[in-house]
Amino acid sequence: MAILVSCKRVLSAGTETFAPVSRIEAIRILLAFAAFTSMKLYQIDVKSAFLNGTILKEVYVSQPPGFENELLSSHVFKLNKALYGLKQAPHAWYEKLSSFLTNNNFIRGKIDSTLFRKDIKDFIIVQIYIDDIILRSDPERAIPNLERAVPAHI
Repeated sequence: MAILVSCKRVLSAGTETFAPVSRIEAIRILLAFAAFTSMKLYQIDVKSAFLNGTILKEVYVSQPPGFENELLSSHVFKLNKALYGLKQAPHAWYEKLSSFLTNNNFIRGKIDSTLFRKDIKDFIIVQIYIDDIILRSDPERAIPNLERAVPAHI
């Protein structure tokens, strides 16, 4: 299987290239909290996560090898979505996922912006680590709904 990766040669860093990453201490605290309260943790690995982000600024890439148009060899492609290797891809993915969570009544952590919680009806904690999600819920019945909803909307 071939994966198209953008070339980083001409892309300059900007404000839309930062995506927060959980500190290992935050994950350890979540694991300790779950162990202390005897709650199960669930994990979601979002497949092709970085390809699902929407980039807000115009980004152009050269024609990839094997897909060159001989008649238009000097032309470039304008991206509609993020690609692997694109500096904006992690930021675009984080923004899409965090928007989904906040639109579903999750509250972003003030100190750790990769930690979300929801106290309405059920108590749910969501910890994001790049393209992985750790979930904890009380009661556990809320987990399957979230496991289905995240990939469906992302």
